[in-house]
Amino acid sequence: MLLGSGELGKEFVIALKRLGQFVIAVDSYNDAPAQQVADEREVINMLDGTELDRIIEKHKPDIIVPEIEAIRTERFYDYEKQGITVVPSAKAANFTMNRKAIRDLASKELGLKTAKYQYANSFDELVSAVKTVGIPCVVKPLMSSSGKGQSVIKTENDIQKAWEYAQAGKRGDYTEVIAEAFVKFNSEITLLTVTQKNGTTLFCPPIGHRQERGDYQESWQPAEIKPEHLKEAQEMAAKVTEALTGSGIWGVEYFLADDGVYFSELSPRPHDTGMVTLAGTQNFSEFELHARAVLGLPIAEITLERVGASAVILANKEGKNPTYSGLQKAMDHKQSDIRIFGKPITRPFRRMAVALTYDKVGSNVDAVKQRAIEIAKLVTVDAN
Repeated sequence: MLLGSGELGKEFVIALKRLGQFVIAVDSYNDAPAQQVADEREVINMLDGTELDRIIEKHKPDIIVPEIEAIRTERFYDYEKQGITVVPSAKAANFTMNRKAIRDLASKELGLKTAKYQYANSFDELVSAVKTVGIPCVVKPLMSSSGKGQSVIKTENDIQKAWEYAQAGKRGDYTEVIAEAFVKFNSEITLLTVTQKNGTTLFCPPIGHRQERGDYQESWQPAEIKPEHLKEAQEMAAKVTEALTGSGIWGVEYFLADDGVYFSELSPRPHDTGMVTLAGTQNFSEFELHARAVLGLPIAEITLERVGASAVILANKEGKNPTYSGLQKAMDHKQSDIRIFGKPITRPFRRMAVALTYDKVGSNVDAVKQRAIEIAKLVTVDAN
């Protein structure tokens, strides 16, 4: 059972179907991307624990795979007691769905290097937190996804707006936010990490990415990183995934600064920046790796096969039944592809599709990235 059925879930379901699995896709609205390729579907509010219990009892799944944050994850502990496998584990799902739990685990328990941070559960507490961490700083809801509710405070006048924006963008009923000191970083990377039931922890080649409004716009693989910093990032990822327990793919995010690697965030599932792996950059995409790990199938190695890049294609207004123009010009590029997610509803800045492109190993990554951006610009999303 897949809890959350967006574009990442859709590719994961396709990978599972190729391995002969029966999949039930759950989301808060009907005809979500993953539901279009699953065997069965359920439409519920996943923050309603009673509704979650109902569909678990109805379908009796062997494995539960959460794909989003807005879930009553505390129920997962009971499901594990019933003999159901939760991916990666009930502990991992609960810790990583809440920025407070994962940040305290990384910083206080494991001693990983992170930005200075403080929590706030009211506007007045946020004012105090900002004084502690300093300006500029980043404010994020403890529960949110895809950058929702995230903003940068550059002056004291921004604090009120940041608090209101965080409350508007939060997932669930958690009002608390985290104020995080601004790290002077040179770049950001995602290190896709695979934990296996009966094998060693594996790492994908690092993925670079650029964000706007807290959401990724382009990603590329491999990202440039010093060997000693890559080793540091891998050691951090191994520590935190071991502490959280379970099998599957994890998207571990870092800031790369002059003084080394800073742990930023972690997702216990395929990562949006990892859509670049759909360009064939690796021997297995992140979704195929996740499927194998979840099912306990061995992964002998992860190898870089191509240089690749992805660039998102966004909607620019609210609407229904979207159509896509410019596909002919976009698909006229060699070594490239477009993946349309199949979302039935549009809104400004909603990710609706992705442009993918690649070249042989050793090619200029910046040139490949620029080609992905140019291809994405050729596609326009229209809606009624």
